[in-house]
Amino acid sequence: MIEWRLKPFAELTPFELYEILWLRNEVFVVEQNCVFQDADHKDADCQHLMGWQMNEGTAPGGQLAAYTRLVPPGAIYTEASIGRVVTNPAARGTGAGRLLMAESIRSCTALFGEGPIRIGAQLYLKAFYESFGFAQVSEPYLEDGIPHIYMLRP
Repeated sequence: MIEWRLKPFAELTPFELYEILWLRNEVFVVEQNCVFQDADHKDADCQHLMGWQMNEGTAPGGQLAAYTRLVPPGAIYTEASIGRVVTNPAARGTGAGRLLMAESIRSCTALFGEGPIRIGAQLYLKAFYESFGFAQVSEPYLEDGIPHIYMLRP
């Protein structure tokens, strides 16, 4: 079972912040072999959606199974945005990624109102994001050596 928590940066506990940074680094830096500055001075302006796996044998606060940062309109793009989309390797194949995107879209709309949502998606995940109503709006581009595309959900 996943417990969703949505918090602004200033309300994250040290434990939550550590787990977020650990997961983002584990997947984006180590697994995907991308040397980049993940702490980009944008987190403080964002809301942080965390999906905690609350099973027996997990840490007292649970294990962070899935995470996104929800970016208000104007902070990065004109539109609201969902970024740093990541699923814990231990939670892959469980449907956590689909639950994460559905909850991210719902939360983004609740926070910022009805309107378009822009993402910078890894190209290989295009069909996944299309299943949530996103459409490709750019040619492929390289980001940290990985092909990406911009996608928009009206």
